[in-house]
Amino acid sequence: MKPGIHPEYRPVVFRDRAADFAFLTRSTAVSDRTVEWTDGNTYPVIDVDVSSASHPFYTGRGRVIDTAGRVERFQRRYGRP
Repeated sequence: MKPGIHPEYRPVVFRDRAADFAFLTRSTAVSDRTVEWTDGNTYPVIDVDVSSASHPFYTGRGRVIDTAGRVERFQRRYGRP
């Protein structure tokens, strides 16, 4: 790799405020805000809209779409081929 052209890869906290969930990982994302983590160190923090703690697919609160009913309604309306 060429020196001086790549962004810094460092520890960053990603925080989902809706679910009150945060995790520490490494990233090149940049933020001017910081947060003190449980280990006593201060890290940049990135606020995200959705994480595995708040996404319906991961939490089990997702809706199941009745595709069979939609197909039958379409076939009644437009006839079977």
